[in-house]
Amino acid sequence: MTQVPPRAVFLDRDGTLIEERVYLSDPEQVVLLPGVASALSDLREAGFKLVVVTNQSGIAQGLYSETEFRTVSNRLDDLLAEAGSPVDATMYCPHHPDFGPACDCRKPATGMYHQAASELGLDLAHSYYVGDKALDVTPALELGGVGVLVRTGYGADESARVPMDTVVVQDLEEAARLILSRNGVWR
Repeated sequence: MTQVPPRAVFLDRDGTLIEERVYLSDPEQVVLLPGVASALSDLREAGFKLVVVTNQSGIAQGLYSETEFRTVSNRLDDLLAEAGSPVDATMYCPHHPDFGPACDCRKPATGMYHQAASELGLDLAHSYYVGDKALDVTPALELGGVGVLVRTGYGADESARVPMDTVVVQDLEEAARLILSRNGVWR
């Protein structure tokens, strides 16, 4: 019997999991949005892998270092672990097209998703792509799966720019309810 690869919920970081901050480099400014911990816990309990996928162009622009990014990322990991909802991986793109060569990882490109799928053995075509910008949800068009735009962060302004099949919800809590209801596991 062939084992089915796990599905993932790919999650943008800023404006989706934590309060939006411009070029965040201070771990003390990491603040979880309401309902994030319980939403992630419910998704994890249902068997989804949780993967943070984030563009970090501030690194290429010299606004903060990779070490500062990792410190912020570690703070988020700690907050989520303390709340009982750790993520399985964090993928990030440190590039910016105006400050270096082109890359295949900067969202909406799919390099980070393919890397996560390779490392964690994920089924990209049956996964969910959640974020507060069109570039967070459009990878679903190429990879399969479902794009879900949250109206937190920049989401309210972005809802007119998302692909037609994208689901638009208020926040990550509502996104989790939707994902779980589509998979027959919502209580």
